Amino acid sequence: MQTYHTPLDLVRERSPERPVAFARPGVVAVAARWFQDNFQGDVFYAVKANPSPWVIETLVNAGVNSFDVASIPEIELVAKYAPGARMAFMHPVKSRRAIAEAYHRHGVKTFALDTHEELQKILEATDGAEDLTLIVRLGVVAEGASYSLSGKFGVPMHEAPALLLAARGATHGKMGVSFHVGSQCMRPTAYQAAMAQAQRAIVRAGVMVDIVDVGGGFPSIYPGMVPPDMADYVDSIQRGFADMSVHEETELWCEPGRALVAEASSILTKVELKKGDALYLNDGSYGSLFDAAHVKWPFPVKLYRGEGDDAREVEGPLKPFRFYGPTCDSLDHMPGPFWLPEDIREGDYVEIGMLGAYGIAMNTRFNGFGDAETVEVSDAPMASMFGLAGRSIRLPREEREEERKVVRLSRPKGAAGKKRRKR
Repeated sequence: MQTYHTPLDLVRERSPERPVAFARPGVVAVAARWFQDNFQGDVFYAVKANPSPWVIETLVNAGVNSFDVASIPEIELVAKYAPGARMAFMHPVKSRRAIAEAYHRHGVKTFALDTHEELQKILEATDGAEDLTLIVRLGVVAEGASYSLSGKFGVPMHEAPALLLAARGATHGKMGVSFHVGSQCMRPTAYQAAMAQAQRAIVRAGVMVDIVDVGGGFPSIYPGMVPPDMADYVDSIQRGFADMSVHEETELWCEPGRALVAEASSILTKVELKKGDALYLNDGSYGSLFDAAHVKWPFPVKLYRGEGDDAREVEGPLKPFRFYGPTCDSLDHMPGPFWLPEDIREGDYVEIGMLGAYGIAMNTRFNGFGDAETVEVSDAPMASMFGLAGRSIRLPREEREEERKVVRLSRPKGAAGKKRRKR
């Protein structure tokens, strides 16, 4: 990747015709270290949030060596850029071929499920393996998330005891429970409430669990959505875990995605046309702006104007705008509002921030658009849950290369993650 200090430096050097994704590895490293220092358990990165190779490598260099994967391509990605990393196949519905390939070819032994049928499928596809770690996904009731994930997966709570008993008896390895409180959870106590529901299911089943996986849902900051401190989420989880009937060696897991990478990337788009309060950009909902269109989140923005040494960040009186992407589909619309200088014009560049999660990962290349270049920058994110706003954050290239060598030389293949800290 080419490296610039700030996005403005790129605009001054050249006037890009296609979207540019800005990567901030140092921001990912800071978030990863925060979770490792504060979450009292094992951190699995949810690869779906941002599967960029630079993200995987940065996380490994920062000490995160466990990954939540949902497909064979994600498994292959982690195997390539984080060889020897621990992987958990946490999609509750998988094909038999995917299960078999994950287990027999890639050594993945952890599988999630939420039905008896999926449990049987896992056992058959792994040829009756007795070293599996089976995670039962529970359909908990949770409030406070901006995007609910309760409808598609999770065994209903009244059916959970029977499935827990079946999973417990199906493996000589470990068995645990997981749940998801929803994406962009704005209420820390949602985790504690979900753990109380999990506790009731475990007691009714009369089993002991080896793993409690609280899933993802850890939030980031967006305009109009300022979550409580991240420490409040960890505190809620610890309180919930302390109230559960688990044995001393029970492991606590989490699967952050958004919280680890949201701050670490932004997208530079070009204004192709201004029509009243509508700006037509060269990226949109079929590219990196899926959430802006379909969840209608108003991401933070900056405006750059000019070429060469005359290029500058433009400030001044602001006006709300809506965006349209480059495709011919009318659904390619981001309502915002996005607050930008009222004199914005064709040829200006708009940097859209906080797109490290579910940004470039959602690119479809529909209509021939969406091909984004990626460059590295070292300026601060537009907002931060980790105190980074206004700071220049970057691991020196030499330090990153040295850390990469140390991690790869010292990590044995198939190494387990760190042991859970005692409560």
